[in-house]
Amino acid sequence: MSVQLHALLILCLSFTQGDCTYSSPHWGEWNDSQLLPTIQKLMKGYNRYLRPNFNEGPVEIGMSLDIASIDAISEINMDYTATIFLRQRWRDSRLVFPGNESVSVDGRLVSLLWIPDTFIPDSKRSFLHDVTVENRLIRIFSNGTVLYALRITATIACNMDLTKYPMDRQVCTLQLESWGYNLQDVVFYWTRGNDSVKGLDTLRLAQYSVESYYTTVSEAVYETGQYPKLVLHFALRRNVLFFILETYVPSVLLVVLSWVSFWISQSSVPARTCIGVTTVLTMTTLMMGARTSLPNANCFIKAIDVYLGICFTFIFGALLEYACAHFYTMQHQTIEDLHRELMREFNESNGNGSIPMVTSTQPNQSVQIGSNAEEPTEQSANSDTRNSVGSKEKVARQGCSLSSMKDASRRAVSVFTVENPHNIDRHARTAFPTAFLFVNILYWLYYLFL
Repeated sequence: MSVQLHALLILCLSFTQGDCTYSSPHWGEWNDSQLLPTIQKLMKGYNRYLRPNFNEGPVEIGMSLDIASIDAISEINMDYTATIFLRQRWRDSRLVFPGNESVSVDGRLVSLLWIPDTFIPDSKRSFLHDVTVENRLIRIFSNGTVLYALRITATIACNMDLTKYPMDRQVCTLQLESWGYNLQDVVFYWTRGNDSVKGLDTLRLAQYSVESYYTTVSEAVYETGQYPKLVLHFALRRNVLFFILETYVPSVLLVVLSWVSFWISQSSVPARTCIGVTTVLTMTTLMMGARTSLPNANCFIKAIDVYLGICFTFIFGALLEYACAHFYTMQHQTIEDLHRELMREFNESNGNGSIPMVTSTQPNQSVQIGSNAEEPTEQSANSDTRNSVGSKEKVARQGCSLSSMKDASRRAVSVFTVENPHNIDRHARTAFPTAFLFVNILYWLYYLFL
């Protein structure tokens, strides 16, 4: 027991210089007596509210960062969530101490030092990790250089162009700016240029692959002045294989399935109607599912929307093709029935052997003509001759009028009539696949190479 008490007294004396008391949990209430001897000397007369080189020029702050992960990229909200290790270096002449070593201090002592007011302007939400303590690192070198590192997770906006979705290439940025210090106070720079960014080369994402990245140094101009800004640009290429297996291949198979009806007899109305309606409804469901992960209202006509629209048009066209073929088949049967009816009426009117009754115009005198009349008078003979000639002329005129009516009806109907409705299916078997192949070539050439 005495050994434990002796160790406890030594620990208390090392931190309180003879006064075994508990330090306050609040960072701002720490005093010089609670610091290590080296830190105690450095912090003597140190004013954390004044930046280094006050009234002597701007402070140069070098930046470097590691991209630990990019957790989510959202096309709906047009942002991405990333976890980064941000490291900042600057030189504070007030913290110079003899020797060639560096001193690492507890991150909770950050409240006693001046630190840059760096922020991410495009950040929507962000937080500093605090398990098991706040993930901060402070290291002071003998020449007064301060290394300040922290771990941040932020959701950052990224303006996306979804015109070629899912064959698109997005360029997102990560910007770092100073909130209150302008260019006269603070200057930002990348410590090693493009090599200041680590982690993107080995990053693995679900739908994207990092194509390239580079860093730039610029200025942010606001109403209150000009502020330093560092920008990391990185290009993301979407992996299209998932969408080919999930959307493109099923849509192509649905189009091919709709062509099966061209080889089914036109008399099989339920079979062809079932194929057409089923493919249309399935394609509609596929189109609705492809749009659930995208913004509902935007100005983009996406590449996947164009392709699904093309497939839907071909499927709906196959359904309309059967409707037209069936209509012309029924029309052809109706015309054939009409022709047969006209020919029957013509034959009946042309083959009528009855002879009309002729009546004399003189009173009390009638003439009856029959097959058993043996001695017709001259007047009766003349009358019979005239009636016979008139009857023949009447039949001839009636035949000519029926023939002309038949020809006119044929010419009028032939404009809207297909001679053989089965040729519609025969031509569709070639026209639909050829047109679909041609449209696919144009589509992939445009969206992959233009």
